[in-house]
Amino acid sequence: MVRRILERIAAPVRGLHQAAYLLAALTLASQVLALLRDRIFAHSFGAGQTLDLYYAAFRVPDLVFALVSSLVSAYVIIPRITGLDREGVRRLLSETSTFLFVAGGAICAVLALFMPTFLAFLYPGLAASAQAGEFVFLARLLLLQPILLGLSGIVGSVTQVHRRFILFAISPVLYNLGIILGTVFFYPLWGLPGIGAGVVLGVVAHLAVNIPVLAAAGVMPTFRLPTWPLLASVVRDSVPRSLALGMGSVTMLFLTALASRVGTGAISVFTFASNLAAVPLGLIGASYAVAAFPALSETAGAQKEEFTKILSASARHVILWSMVALGLIVVLRAHLVRVILGSGAFDWNATRLTAALLAILAVGLVAQGLVLLFSRALYAVHQSWRPLAYQIAGGGLTVVLALFFLALPDSGAPATLAVLLKVGGVDGTEVLLVALAATLGQIFLAALSLLALRSVSPGLSKTLARPLVDGALAALAGGAAAYAALTLMGGIAPLTTLLAVFTDGFVAGVVGLVAAAFALYVVENEEFRIVTNALGRLIGGGERPLAPSGEEPVQP
Repeated sequence: MVRRILERIAAPVRGLHQAAYLLAALTLASQVLALLRDRIFAHSFGAGQTLDLYYAAFRVPDLVFALVSSLVSAYVIIPRITGLDREGVRRLLSETSTFLFVAGGAICAVLALFMPTFLAFLYPGLAASAQAGEFVFLARLLLLQPILLGLSGIVGSVTQVHRRFILFAISPVLYNLGIILGTVFFYPLWGLPGIGAGVVLGVVAHLAVNIPVLAAAGVMPTFRLPTWPLLASVVRDSVPRSLALGMGSVTMLFLTALASRVGTGAISVFTFASNLAAVPLGLIGASYAVAAFPALSETAGAQKEEFTKILSASARHVILWSMVALGLIVVLRAHLVRVILGSGAFDWNATRLTAALLAILAVGLVAQGLVLLFSRALYAVHQSWRPLAYQIAGGGLTVVLALFFLALPDSGAPATLAVLLKVGGVDGTEVLLVALAATLGQIFLAALSLLALRSVSPGLSKTLARPLVDGALAALAGGAAAYAALTLMGGIAPLTTLLAVFTDGFVAGVVGLVAAAFALYVVENEEFRIVTNALGRLIGGGERPLAPSGEEPVQP
């Protein structure tokens, strides 16, 4: 029976929609596991120095991964593998893996050597703490992660080409399991380095799941000195896209460094809120961006009108559903944080501050989703350097705004923002200004990207006004209904247990969704009609095939 299960996991998935549904399900499972990981962190450590040290140390390998992955991108390798024979594939994997291992290893070695100085510059308070030795050791240990993840990306391209999507999608699940094991079992034995050991274990598993596919295909890479013609073409195509994607890590590194200066626990609550906001972003913005990319690539250039239709349809859905999510998140933010994180050492003040941060970051959901989509549109028309330039500009503005906001008098705008979000009197509310800078930076970046698309997608911006207005109305209706439901249920049962908080928030959320749906129905929103028609046909038995709408991506 075990053998049969393993064979099913390793089997190729041929159908496009079957693969998409499978990947979506496993992605959701990975996100649920990531939330479980955060709950264990919150329960075990609370918003304190231990977790601040872990998250601060983790930002360093994130930066290295952004640099390392820019050298050899899996997105560039996959098309090349498709047209090669077995020996060509083995050579490509061997040379790119060797280059990544040597170049990335050199970067990590230099960073490891100067790690104490680097951490003292970024996080002077944490570097001077009683756990400074563990902090430096953890940061050095985590430098193994970007190298192993980079190698996993290279060999994982074979897994994708051979359509072993279960193995590919299970990798992040195993990665999060490794971190959870490190927290539960290794931390009591070794302290902070124990969590780092769990990270390394998870990333080794992330890499190892691809080995059976490589062995079966006969393309196991070996150490091989790279040749310049092959390497130059891969690096040339990899650098702009991967660096643009990695600029988010660079910006987060600086924001985390600024948060560390606010006080103990600021890094923890900021990271928790960012992780929570990443869930709707992944389910809405990232999903539409990934689904639209193949169709955008096919219609780029000669079919400008069709390109604009596909891009407009995807952007309208991103705007609408992100706005609905925003309305519910703002009202239910405390319930979300209490259900997911409110346990053990994670106290009420940490809950309130994380909820306030989540509300600010949720305001940027529309912009973040559009950035993901617009960047892919620019890649589709072969303007790969533009997203990188815009990411640099957006990241620079974010850091400048954060520095400016943190320099404001505490009694002015910072105090007003804290009172507005119901965290007046809570220590460390200055971190709200860091989140505000991040949100404004994303809005600026989305505006830049939209302007850049005027030449390749004329008239796009005009098509986005209606879903923005409809989404705002739906968000207001859903948020108001959810708030009214919370008010009505407030006297029924005290919110002293997890079940009571979950039930209260769940009922209010359902009421809010129904109200938002009714508002969209009343205004006759086109995107809402498309989704409800598709769901109706699916529930009705699917006797007729679903023809792709002219307003939707041809290959969802």
